[in-house]
Amino acid sequence: MYKTKPLDHLVLILGSLFLMLPVVVAFMTSTHTAAEIHSNGITILPGDNMVATYKKVLTQKGGFTGQITGFNMVVNSLILGVGFAVGKIVLSMMAAYAIVYFRFRFATLAFWIIFTTLLLPLEVRIMPSYQVMSQLGLLNTYSGLILPLLASATGTFYFRQFFKSVPDELLEAARIDGAGPLKFFIDVLVPLSRTMMAAIFIIMFVYGWNQYLWPMLMTTDESFFTLMRGIKSILQVWIGSQIPDYNEAFALAVLAMLPPVLIVVIFQRWFIKGLTESDK
Repeated sequence: MYKTKPLDHLVLILGSLFLMLPVVVAFMTSTHTAAEIHSNGITILPGDNMVATYKKVLTQKGGFTGQITGFNMVVNSLILGVGFAVGKIVLSMMAAYAIVYFRFRFATLAFWIIFTTLLLPLEVRIMPSYQVMSQLGLLNTYSGLILPLLASATGTFYFRQFFKSVPDELLEAARIDGAGPLKFFIDVLVPLSRTMMAAIFIIMFVYGWNQYLWPMLMTTDESFFTLMRGIKSILQVWIGSQIPDYNEAFALAVLAMLPPVLIVVIFQRWFIKGLTESDK
């Protein structure tokens, strides 16, 4: 074990401050009015418009329909993030379970075919995905937002590697006790996978929460707009002498950071343990 030195702490503190500076600037700028921001630019000094700005973006109805609020967009982003993360975990665990524990021909080939989907990000297959969702009538629906994002092998790869590290003795003991495939999966593998599930949940939640291109393509109904779309919509306003509501855009950006940060802070121990250990 190496003893920490004051210089090590100083480097960490300076690095943390450097990374936090954009967040602090965004928050401080959001406390000013749009006119002040337009005239003076971003600032690190606080203003006196914080309560009014955050209350407005969360509760005041706006948009082209005059019915959408910041709170609605937060809820839509949460549904997208949580739905994507949970769906990815369930689908990945079942796929990995089938590949590892069911002996069928070409199982390895099937896995590598699934794994190659990592080479095809959503942006590459976005038009075919959009056409399929349109033909199924899933435009402007939560299902249409979530389902196409599930088609990747990230979670399947991690769970496959984890399941292969589970001792075969557990499977034999379950068979002796009369447990079938479903009972072994639910009673043995799922509890053992808690830390891995937490790690995958954090990764996928942040990925789903930060989605911009796919929600922009899939949603024309403002009631399904996410926070990312809301920020972009605010910055697109420029009619005559009207200037964009920069303060509201910065406020939404700050709000958009909070849920991923809270998720990481709450589950950070499980996240680290899930990626570095086998919790058996």
